[in-house]
Amino acid sequence: MFDNLNAFLDASTKYLTFTADGITDFKRDAFVDEFIDDLAYNAVFSPDGDVKAAARWLIWYAAREYGIWSASINDFYFARGRGEYSGLTVPAVNLRGITYYTAQSMFNVINKHNVGAFIFEIARSEIGYTAQRPGEYVAAVLAAAIKTGYQGPVCLQGDHFQFKGKAFKEVPEAEINNIRALALEAIEAGFYNIDIDASTLVDLDYPTVQEQQKLNYEMTTSITEFIRRHEPDGVTISLGGEIGEVGGKNSTVEEMEVYMENHLRTLALVDPQMVGISKISVQSGTAHGGVVLPDGSIADVKLDFDTLEQISAASRKSFGIGGAVQHGASTLPKEAFDRFPQTETCEIHLATGFQNIIYDHDRFPSDFYDEIKSWIHANLSGERKEGQTEEQFLYKTRKKAFGPFKQRMWDLPAGIKDPIMSDLEAEFELMFTKLNVLNTRDLMLRHTKEVFVPKPKPLCIR
Repeated sequence: MFDNLNAFLDASTKYLTFTADGITDFKRDAFVDEFIDDLAYNAVFSPDGDVKAAARWLIWYAAREYGIWSASINDFYFARGRGEYSGLTVPAVNLRGITYYTAQSMFNVINKHNVGAFIFEIARSEIGYTAQRPGEYVAAVLAAAIKTGYQGPVCLQGDHFQFKGKAFKEVPEAEINNIRALALEAIEAGFYNIDIDASTLVDLDYPTVQEQQKLNYEMTTSITEFIRRHEPDGVTISLGGEIGEVGGKNSTVEEMEVYMENHLRTLALVDPQMVGISKISVQSGTAHGGVVLPDGSIADVKLDFDTLEQISAASRKSFGIGGAVQHGASTLPKEAFDRFPQTETCEIHLATGFQNIIYDHDRFPSDFYDEIKSWIHANLSGERKEGQTEEQFLYKTRKKAFGPFKQRMWDLPAGIKDPIMSDLEAEFELMFTKLNVLNTRDLMLRHTKEVFVPKPKPLCIR
């Protein structure tokens, strides 16, 4: 741990020289063998804000030295809309905890199987309760790419940049500004994929789909226009929209068509050349984290694959976008995952299943887990719903312990972390195989521009 900037700079000079706008004299092998672990740790945990800023900036520039860059998946999805490839579903993985090490497990599978179609993401809510701001998340993931020897594009995504319905109803402009501020922070950190979620503003009490979706498509267009004005030179950020709130009523083709037609119409009023969303999230019967039974197990879910298939096909045919996106899927039965490529689902979001592997692993210390449960009872008891069993309550709330216990989890000894990461790696391998993204690297590179976005050197090291 470097607790002051001079100590950090002294250590860095063994591996590189700082220049006015980047780095030089880069010692590639020694940097990975001796320094990247410390750099990642300080980018997240250093008590000195200048050290954090310098470490994150250095990881961004070091990634370029290894042929790694943050990328947009926009062109890849529009290529799918044109029918240039098919038969795969892109995994978008939310890493809630031990991010540097969990990302290494994922990159190990990516390297082993030549995977190109993948996304690392974090949602607006997760940024809060896991205490991972976008700049930290980008640094941890790119450091993991460097550590594992990965080369190529890394798609980093802001998931569920979601309007809070109650806040929007009370003071609309304030909530719009909240989304804009988060989008701007994410872009500056290196997120070039953002899912705009205004589905919380859909009002099914209106008699027509047009009226139901009006606020949804208007706010999606508003944030789209804002993001386009702030995206880096040479980058077209991939944007997603959402027509049905996950856990609510199943979506329909009509809702997608009304939403897309009006999104593109209102966007054209701003600028006829402005690019709209590249994919569309739908509700098809799942819930985030799964439906938890009284004993803490996950209920079987009847997933509406027809909805996914029909909306995906219609959205590609009529609007040329990548297709439908499935949320809340990581706790589904393993045999369900083969169906997503078969139904031409564009993208699938995976989070809770990986969280469960960490918490439920037989190597996770029982006394540590007891401490987490005590913290949950002391701090989150107000979230317990009437009739919930102890198992249901803990299952639904334990995700919120990743923030308060973040450093403790990173600091678990290798004898505990390594078996957990090994099981996570096996899960990534299974998922990626079933989603048919093995050997997609060449396909991804064909439809992904290599653009390195310079970042201003932090004031503390200018």
